[in-house]
Amino acid sequence: MSRLTPKQVQTKLAALPEWTRSGGVIQRTFAFPDFVHAMRFVDRVAAEAERVQHHPDIMIRYSKVTLALSTHDVGGISDKDFAFAASADTIFAG
Repeated sequence: MSRLTPKQVQTKLAALPEWTRSGGVIQRTFAFPDFVHAMRFVDRVAAEAERVQHHPDIMIRYSKVTLALSTHDVGGISDKDFAFAASADTIFAG
């Protein structure tokens, strides 16, 4: 696994329109009706992170959850981050 170039990151972000690049991470903020729904989402994200052994930074602000992804082993953004972002989108949709 290797770090993606800025051009590769931009190309892959086109497939995940809610996600943006912020420095060395990709991130998205998910909005929920209330704190309980937000925490249920975080629980599901945590279970997926453990399953694939790739852990996002998670910021919780009442009914909003922001996930930030980077691959520490490569010192930046990798395909692993985009795979997890797609999984998080699926968890949110489901």
